[in-house]
Amino acid sequence: MTHTTTIQTNGNFYKKLAEKNQYDTETRVCIENTVENLMKMETTVDRPGMLLGKIQSGKTRTFIGATALSFDNGYDITIVLTKGTRALAQQTYERLKTEFDDFKYDDVVQIFDIMSLPDNLANYELDQKLLIVAKKQKDNLSRLKKALFETYPMLAGRKILIIDDEADFASVGFSKTNRETTEINKIAGQIDDLRKELSDCDFLQVTATPYSLYLQPETLRVDGSNIEFKPVKPAFTELVPVPDAYIGGDYYFEESEEDDSIASYIYESIELDELHVLKKQDRRRFKIEEALTSYKIKSLRNAVLNFIVGGVIRQNQEKHSGNRLKKYSFIVHTEQAKQAHEWQEEIVIELKEQLRMIVDEDPVLLSRLIRASYENMKQSLLVLDRYLPDYEEVKQDVITAIRRDFLMITKVNSEKDVNQLLDDTGQLKLRTPLNIFIGGQILDRGITIGNLIGFYYGRNPKTFQQDTVLQHSRMFGYRPLEDLAVTRFYTTKSIYDVMEKIHEFDSALRNAFEKGGQEKGVVFIQKDTKNQLIPCSPNKLLLSKTTTLKPYKRILPIGFQTGYKTYITDKINKLDSNVNQIAPNEEPVLVDIEEALKVVNQIKDTFDTRVGETWDEKAFISSLEYLSRNTDSQHKGKVWIIVRKGRNIGRIRQDGRYEDAPDTPKGSTSELRIAKQFATDIPALILLRQNGDEEKGWRGCPFWWPVLVTPGNTQTVIFASEANE
Repeated sequence: MTHTTTIQTNGNFYKKLAEKNQYDTETRVCIENTVENLMKMETTVDRPGMLLGKIQSGKTRTFIGATALSFDNGYDITIVLTKGTRALAQQTYERLKTEFDDFKYDDVVQIFDIMSLPDNLANYELDQKLLIVAKKQKDNLSRLKKALFETYPMLAGRKILIIDDEADFASVGFSKTNRETTEINKIAGQIDDLRKELSDCDFLQVTATPYSLYLQPETLRVDGSNIEFKPVKPAFTELVPVPDAYIGGDYYFEESEEDDSIASYIYESIELDELHVLKKQDRRRFKIEEALTSYKIKSLRNAVLNFIVGGVIRQNQEKHSGNRLKKYSFIVHTEQAKQAHEWQEEIVIELKEQLRMIVDEDPVLLSRLIRASYENMKQSLLVLDRYLPDYEEVKQDVITAIRRDFLMITKVNSEKDVNQLLDDTGQLKLRTPLNIFIGGQILDRGITIGNLIGFYYGRNPKTFQQDTVLQHSRMFGYRPLEDLAVTRFYTTKSIYDVMEKIHEFDSALRNAFEKGGQEKGVVFIQKDTKNQLIPCSPNKLLLSKTTTLKPYKRILPIGFQTGYKTYITDKINKLDSNVNQIAPNEEPVLVDIEEALKVVNQIKDTFDTRVGETWDEKAFISSLEYLSRNTDSQHKGKVWIIVRKGRNIGRIRQDGRYEDAPDTPKGSTSELRIAKQFATDIPALILLRQNGDEEKGWRGCPFWWPVLVTPGNTQTVIFASEANE
């Protein structure tokens, strides 16, 4: 049911806040559409309004604007539900106090954390607009219910807006237990009960991770009970505008592929063994007294040195420009276990102490460490073309920073210490010029960390879900280019690859929403036990095992190794013969999908599955098959084949990463350029015969490298190689 309504946009609250925050036109449109939709549409228990943003992109700023506008349009109370940590609740409370400070001073707004709401409020106070912050936690929600229905029952009859901040899988209403049975989420149940009992209540969910909210079964019956739960489905979706200054997944996972961008210097790979060393103390693996020299923690040591040198360079640059010096931060986030945090803190403190000792005792080692980090930072700083202090100046500044104790190491995993950890704006407090935060859950999401230039990350990708992983990405947000030039992101190759997949998935969903496709526009497929392509239930997606198909995307094996010459020579000869029959020259040729699949399966048999990265050939083959057959083109069931021979590309690039672009030589005859010209409605399969020389990192035997190019008219498709049962 909808109502026609005209909203008041010149009211005192919105007018003052819009002026204070200088909302641009796009943000105003988003705020005003949100409130208009809330007033016009029935936002019920299972069909709330949705404000969809990106990680650290201004969602809070936008829903605060919507709160102000709602106060001008008849709403009396706004309840903001935060993630279940004291830190995030306090951060939200402090932010609201800052934003509505003038109104609070004028006695037109009262702002409370539900756990400190007085039980003797006067009618004078209750007649004002009320802003209440509550954690999504049992005691907070019980106290909220008591305040609305028992302590101040007159409030339950007023017009109320509930804002569910950081709404994700945990707010949806069901979750997976360790036994893989589905149960009603108790917190969501409490929120539902509260909403149902209020006489005039609208509900707005705010998130950057929408897939679990949109992609659910229509109903869910809990095993062993008579309860049927209707999942949350948005009544409307408003997209929070993302300004050009925002740095997110596009920057880290797309622009980073461009050699002339500083983004290409940000990611640094770490070994999985190092994460094992950082889990718990084990002197058989690593002796802490060797922290400055041991290969076992090489990446963590480099990360700490790079952070110190990068922070010192930025301070030097600010001083050179006549600006106030900033303080910088670095996060270590690999485990949830407190035991691991304590061990990691011990290691980093030991690194700090040993650096202090070698200032006088081993200046040669210190110089070597500083020089390596300086050269690392220099590469990206030269690309940016900004002032770069010389090495000797940086070295002296680093020595000063070590001697004067500029480096603060803080373990962030205890709710008890939250008041010590946060500044008066609710952000993590930067107490010294260089701040290293080590922790788990409290760093997971929501908490804002200023001037972040280093992120050492290591959570297990096998259990990744999209809403969790993206929220971990504290390096997303608004970052000056000068900071980005000294920013480094450390994780394993497998984690980086999963994060890249999740970024693709997130981008595909957002694009679908922008085209008005929250109810359509994204297809989910998987293979059944009979090897048939069938629809996939989106709520079963295992994000680390998905492939996102979109127009002109390249899909190819990366990081693989071929079999030994002795074992694959005969197979390569048969492949050569087969390919020569299909495509005798370099002209694109149209072949049946069955012929293309036969070639891909032959190629698969020439790879060594025990070495390097695993090729998800199931996703490759299924995607090729789907794209060929799911079209209205006259060439349905066909594939364009483009063959090139005599290639001699290396397996690993100079920067240590696996080669991922065997198909992109320059010029008008580039096979990728040609593939995009032909792949309009059906896919193109590029087959590249590589020499496979040993000096290039291969095994001295020729092989074929396949590259799938999706059609330009591809509808967004998510293929799941594996799904949760």
